[in-house]
Amino acid sequence: MTTIPEECTQVPGPVGPYSGGFTARISKFDRHGHRTTVADGLPSSQTSPAQGNLVSGVSDVAFIRDELYAILAGAGCSHGLKGTVNAVLRIHRDGTWNQVADLSAFQMTHPTANISLSADDFEPDGTWYSMIAVHDFLYAVEPNHQEIDRIDPRTGEIRRISDVSTFDSSKWIGPTGLSYHDHDFYFGNLGKFPIVDGSSSVYRLKHHDDFDVVESDLTTVMSVAFDDRDRLYVLENTTGAGNMFPTPMTGDIIRFDRDGSRHAIVTGLFLPTAMIMGPDGNLYVSNVGFGPPPEGLGQVLRVELNDHDCDH
Repeated sequence: MTTIPEECTQVPGPVGPYSGGFTARISKFDRHGHRTTVADGLPSSQTSPAQGNLVSGVSDVAFIRDELYAILAGAGCSHGLKGTVNAVLRIHRDGTWNQVADLSAFQMTHPTANISLSADDFEPDGTWYSMIAVHDFLYAVEPNHQEIDRIDPRTGEIRRISDVSTFDSSKWIGPTGLSYHDHDFYFGNLGKFPIVDGSSSVYRLKHHDDFDVVESDLTTVMSVAFDDRDRLYVLENTTGAGNMFPTPMTGDIIRFDRDGSRHAIVTGLFLPTAMIMGPDGNLYVSNVGFGPPPEGLGQVLRVELNDHDCDH
């Protein structure tokens, strides 16, 4: 399924035009790694063949008590799916869902301060990346428009808590994975392509646009997490001088101890895209998060934490 410029603003080439479908799903895994489908037939889209047909769909999920919520990144007319929108969905136990909040409409009526409508990668419907639940609200990050927003799942109200594009108007930050620790939000940033080694950071958002840099000299940060000893973990998608575009087998996880020391606890990851601290005190990582065909290569890895460095 595709759309045309007369129907809506398109994503510029070479990223666009997109083609869309309904192939995204949400899965769950038991403690033995067995997968079952929670919801299927959700909106999905892929970039142009010139960009490698990269696929987007449901980008993240979060729970508020026993209710499951999902955030869409692959919907919207600009992604080839006329009549759909990027949204937060409430997923029911029978696999059906209902829309909680229309994110596409919010971005179109509430543009960030320094968005470039003429940029080669501008996405009118956004490319929502991560979502977490804090105190009965959902918080979502969108790197293309550079924003962090709060969604009230009871009313559907969307409120911007930070316009990241105002942090430094001289550069594109591209916020990615969001985490909440000790009353503050933390996020990493992807940065622009071609990749510049050491150009990413971890930021702490203390209140709206009041922020500081917690750690720097990182590359393509996708997620951040904390353990119960207040140690920071950072997931990098691609590392190494000379790797100017996403490069398999160069991803890693860096741990920062409270004394400021830095340790690579996992290396050799294949284009990882997300990481979360599990209730068992171990890290869970999505590996082979994008890139190569065929389907079915994606992995969820468990990293059992201890005080020793390890290789993947």
